[in-house]
Amino acid sequence: MARRLSGNLNSDYLAAAQRLRPKNAKRKIVVYVESYDDIFFWHSLLSEIEIPDVFFEVMLPSRTSLGKGKKVALMNALSEGLGKNLIACVDADYDYLLQGATEISQMICNNPYVFHTQAYAIENYQCYASSLHTVCVMATLNDKSVFDFEAFLTAFSKLIFPLFVWSIWCYRYNCYNKFNLHDFGQLFRLEEIKLSRPDKMLYVLQRKVNQKIAWLQRHLPEAHATLKNVEADIRQLGVTPETTYLFMRGHDIFESVVLPLVERVCRELTSDREREIRQLALHETQKHNELLAYEHSSAPVVEMLKKQTNYKRCPLYQKIIEEIKAVI
Repeated sequence: MARRLSGNLNSDYLAAAQRLRPKNAKRKIVVYVESYDDIFFWHSLLSEIEIPDVFFEVMLPSRTSLGKGKKVALMNALSEGLGKNLIACVDADYDYLLQGATEISQMICNNPYVFHTQAYAIENYQCYASSLHTVCVMATLNDKSVFDFEAFLTAFSKLIFPLFVWSIWCYRYNCYNKFNLHDFGQLFRLEEIKLSRPDKMLYVLQRKVNQKIAWLQRHLPEAHATLKNVEADIRQLGVTPETTYLFMRGHDIFESVVLPLVERVCRELTSDREREIRQLALHETQKHNELLAYEHSSAPVVEMLKKQTNYKRCPLYQKIIEEIKAVI
């Protein structure tokens, strides 16, 4: 009997179960997420929502399989009955910006108990520009500033914005066979990192963007009539030329842009600290011991990027909190 009841978990069932608890017990809200990697992000975010009589339990949606992903999370949540005691929290991906063009997009945009990252995915928050210097400090224990991440990612975003509008247009009008997310990700990959000359990196990217836009204009002339409307629409939804990198596919931004930059900066900061130790050491034994201690104290860059939470200052992150508070 208990097994059948747990298999029919829904918001109404949770509410009924709550009434059987002591009067002063907190109300539990079950939160379905897409994967194991999402649990910490959503737990951390929901912990900031201070409602005295409520607590959240974040979990994967399936109790009978290892199924993961947005579709599994949403379909299971809908079949079990979303409500004030059962919500779904998923990556926005392009689904938010598509504004109902697909079934998944309709669920994300129209169901009040489905919440999303606002940014494309959790990886985009890990790439939040103003947090990246702190990531470098965490990894290298060196606070010297050798690269302006905020200026670079702002310039990068402005440059890529016109092509991002094309990308959204292609998915809204079912023309992604001409320009899909994989094509887009390959185009903005940083091929050569030059920390001292970010303008050169941006120049190479600008040339590729211009070439691709010219190609799209030739092969998709029908886009001319509606491209400006798509741009106006996504601006209304929160996309700005300065923050485009937060709305592009998170895995690509993480792997192809931010991680290579942060790794290069960390190599410079590590070399700087090791050079300082060699210069200041009084003898070989002290140098060896200090270098060994420094090596043990530093941390892997990827791990620090994924574990950092300084992105909580991002306005999009705060917007998620406000939207959940308004419904719960």
